[in-house]
Amino acid sequence: MTTHSAYQPIAGAAALADEAAQSYDRRWLAVDDQDRWLEAGRAPGLNQLDISLRFGYLVIRAQGMLRLDVPLDVIEDDDSVERTAKIGGRDVRVVDEGDLAAAWFTQWLGQPCRLVKVHPEAGPVEWA
Repeated sequence: MTTHSAYQPIAGAAALADEAAQSYDRRWLAVDDQDRWLEAGRAPGLNQLDISLRFGYLVIRAQGMLRLDVPLDVIEDDDSVERTAKIGGRDVRVVDEGDLAAAWFTQWLGQPCRLVKVHPEAGPVEWA
């Protein structure tokens, strides 16, 4: 008997019981306007997202919103999109997913925020 774990592509959001999601577990996170991680307690709308992995994209849906597709595997070679996020009191190197994703999450969560992903060279993150 095989047991599947649940993985959260967006930290603090809905989990997927899909082994394909394992390599994307907590790769993305929403940050507030001070670059602090918005965990579900500070952004309850995260729990209401419908998240899937399809055709090389993280597909994010929410009631009343257009679908948001974020490429899964993009090579990070543009330093202008790098920022530092606070996760569990520590600074973590992240990559901003752009203004469209920021507008989408700001609308959905009802507060200024951005979607970022942990930089592949950031090392392990200690999630609170």
